[in-house]
Amino acid sequence: MKASQFFISTLKEAPADAEIVSHQLMMRAGLIKKLGAGIYNYMPMGLRVIRKVEAIVREEMNRAGAIEMSMPVIQPAEFWQETGRFDKMGPELLRIKDRHGRDFVVQPTSEEVVTDVMRQDIRSYKQLPKNLYQIQTKFRDERRPRFGLMRGREFIMKDAYSFDRDQAAAKLSYHNMAQAYRRIFDRFGLSYRAVAADSGAIGGDLSEEFQVIAATGEDAIVYCPTSDYAANMEKAEALAPQGERKAASQAMTQTATPGKATCADVAELLGIPLNTTVKSLVLATDTLDESGKIVKTQVWLLLLRGDHDMNEVKVGKVAGLADFRFATLTEIEEHFGCKPGYLGPLNLQKPVTLVVDREVAALADWVCGANEEDFHTTGVNWGRDLPEPELVADLRNVVAGDPSPDGKGVLAIERGIEVGHVFYLGTKYSQAMNATFLGENGKPQFMEMGCYGIGITRLPAAAIEQNHDARGIIWPDAIAPFTVVLCPITPERFPDVKAAAEQLYQQLLTAGVDVILDDRGERPGAMFADWELIGVPHRITIGDRGLKEGHIEYQHRRDSESSKVDAAGVFDFLKGKLAL
Repeated sequence: MKASQFFISTLKEAPADAEIVSHQLMMRAGLIKKLGAGIYNYMPMGLRVIRKVEAIVREEMNRAGAIEMSMPVIQPAEFWQETGRFDKMGPELLRIKDRHGRDFVVQPTSEEVVTDVMRQDIRSYKQLPKNLYQIQTKFRDERRPRFGLMRGREFIMKDAYSFDRDQAAAKLSYHNMAQAYRRIFDRFGLSYRAVAADSGAIGGDLSEEFQVIAATGEDAIVYCPTSDYAANMEKAEALAPQGERKAASQAMTQTATPGKATCADVAELLGIPLNTTVKSLVLATDTLDESGKIVKTQVWLLLLRGDHDMNEVKVGKVAGLADFRFATLTEIEEHFGCKPGYLGPLNLQKPVTLVVDREVAALADWVCGANEEDFHTTGVNWGRDLPEPELVADLRNVVAGDPSPDGKGVLAIERGIEVGHVFYLGTKYSQAMNATFLGENGKPQFMEMGCYGIGITRLPAAAIEQNHDARGIIWPDAIAPFTVVLCPITPERFPDVKAAAEQLYQQLLTAGVDVILDDRGERPGAMFADWELIGVPHRITIGDRGLKEGHIEYQHRRDSESSKVDAAGVFDFLKGKLAL
């Protein structure tokens, strides 16, 4: 490709609404252009990156035995109504009507449609297993689309769905996909982690997220540097403290803490460690009748150490708390006789169900709210001032330095961007849609399913968050829009420069290298700035003086300076760099 024939539209400044590095650089490098909130044109330079991502994904999915198909972006609502997701999914699911008033959705994913395909055609266990995938446009009506392609409304995703005869076979399909994903992300040339993820209401342990490591990532990744353990924050277990709880050494005392409504403020006032304070979180669960009316409300009190944060996913797994909500101010005052900031498990107005984090259950001489404004209770101990807790659970987010659940070290935390997810579904959709086959016993059985997604258009943004500097993007070779850029200096004045550039250009094209020749006639500074911004990994600069001295200049995008290469051997030099 020659630059004069291509579409290059770089900007010196990023738009004001571009908040993160990837959004700023994708706009400045001319990879995307905004059309509306969370909706972007993929410009020629950006589309080349997307197509390379797709190609790697397609090759590895095919290699793993998955079969490509394409499902409609616009789907009849009846399939989503069968599973209940038409109503449950909420406003993120874009609903539309056709001219006849019939309901349709703009697909955010395709479990319903692919299950319908399979229930029509699969009759016998002999036809299984099957794995169908697509690379297709999706739409999720994000409340607040932001960060460019990182959290847009329209995007491209690879979604795959496996169908098996039983759980054992489904797990084999799951592990086959998990290994395929590792090959895919290895080929992208990015630093990533595969981390255990929560399986939600389905349960089980078969769920992994693939996270590209980046300091700006939205997700916290928990891992052990001395073992293979890795999980996302929702999944990572906080182990119970080892050893016996210390004996009580303080008398329980009501202590004035005027205006100190947070654990941190109380600890500072009293001159005590924050980890000896206990925070009270009040939740509620509602029992509904057939009409959806609330007939009973149960109030729960969760106790966590003052320096720890509640993990909502873990709390939702406590028996009875699956559909919890935070209690209202009225409910809190009815049960505690006090406003938030001074709450605790002592001197309640009405009984509550107490759930205690493992760390709090191991505390002695702790501090909590006194259920009286401007007062806290110090020196609280289990067994003396309160009955031993009956319901103890892991309720918190882990922190760096916690023991690793595998017993092989301590935990560390880094940031990541989720770009892939593999998930065992079981029979959630096949049961809802009556997708059965005849088993070996001749009886109908529900198909066991798995689903597997990769954010095709999110991945380039994640790659940029991980690979950039003050000058612009630094692409890995595998997904760069062009692998090599040739930059002849004023070729219109020096025929030998133009000829050398054309010769090398043709050699690289013949060898199958994705090369672009910059023949726009730009000044060297402007030309270099463009390609550093765009992030092409390998740059060859050809100048008249260098040619007369028998060399040209090579610079990798990560290099701070160029190096001289023998002009006659530059093609072989590049072959070595590109491992051709």
